[in-house]
Amino acid sequence: MNKVCIIGAGPSGISAAKNCQQYGIPYDIFEKNDKVGGNWVFNSKTGHSSVYENTHIISSRTMSEYEDYPMPEHYPDYPRHDHLQAYFEKYSKHFGVYDQIKFHHTINHVSKTPEGKWQVEYTDDHTQHHVHIYDYLMVCNGHHWMPKYPEYEGEFTGKWMHSHDFKAVTDEWRGKRILVIGAGNSGCDVAVESARVSKEVFLSMRSPQWFVPKFMLGHPADILVKAIEKFSPNTRRKLLTKMVKVFTGNYADFGLPVNDKPMLTQHPTANSDFIDYVRHGKIKPKPAIKRLNGKKIEFVDGTEQEFDIVCCCTGFWTVFPFFDRDFIDFQHAEKLPLYRKMMHADHDNLYFIGLFQPLGCIWPASDHQANLACQEILGKYKRPADMHKAIQKELENPHHQFESGQRHAAEVDYNDFRAELVADLKSAGIIIPERKSKVSIKQLLGSLLSA
Repeated sequence: MNKVCIIGAGPSGISAAKNCQQYGIPYDIFEKNDKVGGNWVFNSKTGHSSVYENTHIISSRTMSEYEDYPMPEHYPDYPRHDHLQAYFEKYSKHFGVYDQIKFHHTINHVSKTPEGKWQVEYTDDHTQHHVHIYDYLMVCNGHHWMPKYPEYEGEFTGKWMHSHDFKAVTDEWRGKRILVIGAGNSGCDVAVESARVSKEVFLSMRSPQWFVPKFMLGHPADILVKAIEKFSPNTRRKLLTKMVKVFTGNYADFGLPVNDKPMLTQHPTANSDFIDYVRHGKIKPKPAIKRLNGKKIEFVDGTEQEFDIVCCCTGFWTVFPFFDRDFIDFQHAEKLPLYRKMMHADHDNLYFIGLFQPLGCIWPASDHQANLACQEILGKYKRPADMHKAIQKELENPHHQFESGQRHAAEVDYNDFRAELVADLKSAGIIIPERKSKVSIKQLLGSLLSA
């Protein structure tokens, strides 16, 4: 029987292993750390890209749980990182995966053999080096671990760091002047956390963003998005844009740049505290940075401010250090050339599981990706005959007209993407039950009318 190498025991890796286990496909799963959960394993030391001390998930429990393994009922609507790490551990044990994980194993290099198989070189938990040949490769190590730093003219002489290394607001931050660069989810989280203890907190934005409250009309925001999934993309954009404006008000009234683009054209920021903190004066918006000058920073509007700490929340590069750069290199790709964000046109035994950025949660859809990969390995699913053409068609017809740039290279609409994967699985004879919203259109409209 063909054997699979699974790289990473994060949320996508353990679902890949679960599917291999359920379909009787032999596999080895490698994890460089000592726990399952990937970035959701809190680690106060730098070097491991992990959540920070007070991280809560930005998608709801209902829409984030694996579809065949619900989260405990006592979990809050937006679970904390330790809830999630415990959930991933229980999931892996429940499906018989945990004891198969090779912890403290590092993948050093992966290459294609002349026969088309995968030569995997790795170091084990006793620092011994090994080489093993596999028939299939599932890459599940994620894309949120190599920090992307912005580049500016000049030099900053205070503390310059990336959100990759932000673990908690310590006494070092107390009473200091803080600048956060970037208004994505990490940026707003760091700004809110530091505003609790720091003297002044500013947030620099290159372009306008949409800030979505975690709760709207009494429900987690993504449950409302699920309720309108049958509407056309244009209708969804218009409805969600109006809802967010109603809940947050006019950005110009409190110093935030007005976003003239509709929702679902860029990845939104889910944070219920950020707007409140801005309106309380705890976080002060600033435009893009022009240049650095010691501890002073000049902005494009001509203003200048002195800071003690700058935290760059500017995203991550999509890189795979175990591949040679001339073999696979997605670092600067503005669109990932993968079918269903997982299948490579030139390597039919390679799968990227969880390498997408949804307007929602990655894990449930990565489970469907892994299932689809297993169906192909078993000969039950047939990928498109012309993969280059199929990939190009996908790239030219995104779920929404997302902004260009590396930030949206892997962007998908969660519900649309799930529907595509479920349809592919159906073609292989696998029927996935419909995932129904807990809020109906009638309830949603009733809530809007009574609000």
